[in-house]
Amino acid sequence: MDILPSDAANFMRGWSLEATYPTAADIMALRALVPPGTRLYLSALPNQPYERLVASACSVRAAGLEPVPHVAARHYPSRAALDACLDAFAEKAAVRTALIIGGDRDAAAGPFSKAEDVIASGILQRVGITEIGISGYPDGHPRISDPQLEEALRAKLATAQEAGLRVKIISQFCFDPVAILRWLRRLRDGGMTTEVRIGMAGPTSVPTLLRYAKRCGVSASIRAISGHAGTFGRLFARPSPAHLIGALAQAAADGSLGRVGPHFFSFGGLIATAQWALSAAEPTPERKQTKACADISPMESEPD
Repeated sequence: MDILPSDAANFMRGWSLEATYPTAADIMALRALVPPGTRLYLSALPNQPYERLVASACSVRAAGLEPVPHVAARHYPSRAALDACLDAFAEKAAVRTALIIGGDRDAAAGPFSKAEDVIASGILQRVGITEIGISGYPDGHPRISDPQLEEALRAKLATAQEAGLRVKIISQFCFDPVAILRWLRRLRDGGMTTEVRIGMAGPTSVPTLLRYAKRCGVSASIRAISGHAGTFGRLFARPSPAHLIGALAQAAADGSLGRVGPHFFSFGGLIATAQWALSAAEPTPERKQTKACADISPMESEPD
């Protein structure tokens, strides 16, 4: 049983989930489990017909949850194709929020080479999207420097503000609280006050964590998992993000990190992740502790 700090429930407020190809059974099970309006982000994969993503968004909306599809800029061969996709999201699934990313493709299929191009296009506002998510990288990116990442993040925030769109930063998943806190403080020290949802993996196996970390170039997190793999293996059949929740909740308690909260990637299964998040958001008295565990140091998308 995971031990969580006493202020974890406050940090967990507004938690969200992310899934790729959730089944109808998963969505119905989620409907019975989580509060109405819970946000479910829907991943966009290369060569995936947008109609499949629209169908998932419709199922999520019908279940009383909030669908947040990924819109991957480099996947669209033309402005007309992006128009058609966003029209379908709006008309069929009443989508009002989307995560705008570059997309896992080396070369753009059409006129949109980065997330900022989509944000600046005017299409989002036309279809009634009023809020967007943009990506952040606490662990860095294997092919782009930290200064370039920060420059791109500032550009997206400025463009969204000019367009009148509300924004949240949704980070790539990371397993190292030290790296996350360093990144958050750099953002805040640089004047970026935007709400940040911290990406973290739901309960899953160590091999799965390592596979996704390597696939997404999360280098510091690979070192963190590798360094603690023996401990994970002994203590947990399915390692959880409890150590991250503990460290981040404690650091955020004084308000110095601004508006922050968790965003869970469901690598170990959508329902298992939701169940874990619910238990963390509403811990029973015996699962609370007054002090966070000490001395824990441990979006498959392309850069935007």
